Amino acid sequence: MSTAPRPIQPGDHVFLVDGSSFVFRAYFQSINQDRKYNFRSDRLPTGAVRLFCTKLFQFIREGAMGIRPTHLAIIFDKSEDSFRKELYPAYKANRSDPPEELIPQFPLMREAVKAFGLIPVEMARYEADDLIATYAKQAAEAGADVLVVSADKDLMQIIGERVSMYDPASGEAGGRGARPERRIGVPEVIDYFGVPPEQVTDVQALAGDSTDNVPGVPGIGIKTAATLIQDFGDLETLLARAGEIKQPKRRESLQANAEAARISKQLVTLVTDVAVEVPLESLVLEEPDGRRLIAFLKAMEFTTITRRAAEAFGVEAGEIEPDPALAPGAPVGYTPPLAEPLEADAPARQPGAAAPRRPDMAEPSDLASARAQEARSTKVDRALYRTILDLSELQAWCDRAMEQGFVAFDTETTGIDPQQADLVGVS
Repeated sequence: MSTAPRPIQPGDHVFLVDGSSFVFRAYFQSINQDRKYNFRSDRLPTGAVRLFCTKLFQFIREGAMGIRPTHLAIIFDKSEDSFRKELYPAYKANRSDPPEELIPQFPLMREAVKAFGLIPVEMARYEADDLIATYAKQAAEAGADVLVVSADKDLMQIIGERVSMYDPASGEAGGRGARPERRIGVPEVIDYFGVPPEQVTDVQALAGDSTDNVPGVPGIGIKTAATLIQDFGDLETLLARAGEIKQPKRRESLQANAEAARISKQLVTLVTDVAVEVPLESLVLEEPDGRRLIAFLKAMEFTTITRRAAEAFGVEAGEIEPDPALAPGAPVGYTPPLAEPLEADAPARQPGAAAPRRPDMAEPSDLASARAQEARSTKVDRALYRTILDLSELQAWCDRAMEQGFVAFDTETTGIDPQQADLVGVS
């Protein structure tokens, strides 16, 4: 839900979520769960979106580490073509294509962010990490506390007095490979890199990064790089005095790959002064429009979180139809031109005011009326119905059903909304 921007101030808690990282994390967690939860009825993959929405709901309602955000930004990579590829064309060139079942979920992630009343933040030429670094610097300088939600080690360089990282729990508690949630501050950065945050890029420039295809200096890993930076202070001083290094192979590798080290430092250093298109002040967190959120969740067929969100935001889910622009049969990623604006300059809605009716979305009463009229106009041929009165005839129908491969039967439930009703029996 859009609200009037206000300046960041001391006491604010700014959450910066690495959305792109979270998308992949949600996907790989989803494929370890029962596959029946990972597809919609039309077989559209939605497992990653489901877990992504569950985490968004948690951040909005509960926050993290006992902290509730005053500002919340979900930040994505717009594309792989960042300015870093201009510096080094091989940057991230070793990465494989995303999993096939994840690709159609990318646009749905952004739709999910909008449904929760937030603005998906992304910019051409810059990576999500650059935008996070820029927002973190702005917020910290204004006296706010910043929590970067990510497990990406590249973001450790921005950790400081007012900036920390939060790595959510991973996997099922007690399960293989499970990891509890953790908060990462300066001590944790030193434990990992051997140096404080301000020297992390020097270590990374030497060690390189095979994940992002950052070259570094051959033969030098993180531990050796940390020792060298501890001894010489910074990368340029080390390169200028490389002749003083006693180990011949190490000395020769540094002298032969000095330019690769300098390029590597440019690649790993995050930009902290991006001219962001969405001002941080516009990312104030407010309660989402419950009706719009439920319409999205029902279109995705997320039963559990639909119930939780309806209860949390005080709406009756049974009165809300799935968003027709995203429900089965709609083109994935389509955004209705008349949808309520979510840009930073969108007009604010007063708390408690009803959401404006979307011309593209029918109200439940409209649909109920249309369906009732259709039912009344449909002629029923009672000759097509059979009443089974003995076991032999029942067996014959069972045999036909087995041969057909599928059968439909009526159910008795507590309501007519399939995502809200409880099963009572069959008839």
